[in-house]
Amino acid sequence: MDLKLKSKKAIITGATRGIGRAIAETLAAEGADIAICARNKDQVEEAVAALKKSGTNVIGGVVDIADGPALQKWIVDTATAMGGLDIVVNNASALAQGNKEDAWRACFEIDVMGAQRVCEAAFPFLEKSAAKHGDASVVIISSISAAETSNGNAYGAMKASQIHLAKGLAKEHAGKHIRYNIVSPGTVYFKGGVWGMVEEHMPDLFKATMARNPMGRMATPQDIANATVFLSSPNSSFTSGINMVVDGALTSRVNF
Repeated sequence: MDLKLKSKKAIITGATRGIGRAIAETLAAEGADIAICARNKDQVEEAVAALKKSGTNVIGGVVDIADGPALQKWIVDTATAMGGLDIVVNNASALAQGNKEDAWRACFEIDVMGAQRVCEAAFPFLEKSAAKHGDASVVIISSISAAETSNGNAYGAMKASQIHLAKGLAKEHAGKHIRYNIVSPGTVYFKGGVWGMVEEHMPDLFKATMARNPMGRMATPQDIANATVFLSSPNSSFTSGINMVVDGALTSRVNF
């Protein structure tokens, strides 16, 4: 299937490893020009060098998502340098767990305000793109933790806020053909990731969590990237305001 992404211009936050890296690789493989950012300079440089092997244009930036002015400046400067912006994927997350104030502050600043600031800074560029091409897209990476909980947890609550934000923006800007969607992964495994660390340091918890997955495995970053890139593409031009759960049937709730 041709996703019609050749020469599209995309920004992905938090894209040097895991889900974000897989999204960037997939967009690049489809012919999109991409820009990525993360906090670690060495990781950004490594990712940019690897992504350039796809033959597409790649820009990297060292950005602290919690620094609002710096984040928004990078979005504006990068979209300008790219000559426009068609796709935004907000993947960065604090991944802070628990009910302590520091977890709430970290998740609020990075997961919630990071997404809000990215959407705000990108909007003028997306508006121009949608007016010219008939479609522009924002995808926010949330989590199944947004809808399922067993204790007080900042991460899940702030991920739920992202879903509300995306739905509201989708309604607000549908007439401009700017789409806002959510992808909510279940458990995602890769070496060095959360579940990779759990496997190494808490093997009993890992084994119990793996047993809960009906498919007998956790998602790969590529599983999440495939859903995200499809939603980002013009082939999904009538899909906006949804929360796409990609969890291998892990969750039990029914979405009507």
